[in-house]
Amino acid sequence: MLTPPRTVVRRDGGLYALERALQRRGFRQVAGADEAGRGACAGPLVAAAAVLPEGRRGEIAELADSKLLTPAARERVHDEVVARALAYAVVIIPAEEVDARGLHVCNLAAMRRALASLATRPDYVLTDGFGVDGLDVPGLAVWKGDRVAACVAAASVLAKVTRDRIMVDLDQRFPGYGFAEHKGYVTAEHSAALRELGPCREHRFSYVNVAAVSGRDGRPPRARRPAAGEAQAVLFGRPDEPMEHSAAPGGTVGVALGEQPRPPASVGEDVVMEGGVR
Repeated sequence: MLTPPRTVVRRDGGLYALERALQRRGFRQVAGADEAGRGACAGPLVAAAAVLPEGRRGEIAELADSKLLTPAARERVHDEVVARALAYAVVIIPAEEVDARGLHVCNLAAMRRALASLATRPDYVLTDGFGVDGLDVPGLAVWKGDRVAACVAAASVLAKVTRDRIMVDLDQRFPGYGFAEHKGYVTAEHSAALRELGPCREHRFSYVNVAAVSGRDGRPPRARRPAAGEAQAVLFGRPDEPMEHSAAPGGTVGVALGEQPRPPASVGEDVVMEGGVR
């Protein structure tokens, strides 16, 4: 039996080279998945998945890793991704779920659910940094995938813009913390506000800096603990239909059998990558 030739993706091939190589091998619909907010100590964790069309229609001006774009550029790219994508999905995991399940479990579960919610079934999946099990299609975890794969960069922008909008809204509901500026990451200003005001219900009480000022040893207030079977929000759509906002029926966000909550995360796991300060 002949062994097919290896597919070589050149480093200088650009943001679309990896997807084009997969498409030449027959994987026509390539989905990317990424998250935003992993290193923040307040606000939700947001994961997104996207499938871009083949050819020029899938080439989006300014598309790049969301952390390399200005806020205005991210908004423009977000709107282009929504308009052009064959399918996209965004999953929002609230802070209380991160406390209850653990950051890593929620991270993988959110990306898994975002991929499963795509209206177009992918032939291949690319994820940023972490491999996601439990999928029924082949996939690859790509180091700094949002800088080397267009579909992952698109998912990165969807997740980042969605989360930033949420944090701006939370700034109105919980004034004094500066959520609109630092988006829940551990900056000097945020730390000072935490010491002065104490944590609000949108903080992650399992994070060591929040636990230190809460006096609750990492336990969230009883009123903020998630109820059994509480569903989380999914945003999904295609360019020919309006974005819908719905809660998935039954259960928490896709925590697979065998996954166990992990110990509380250290503060600021990806703070430097997403614009905060350790």
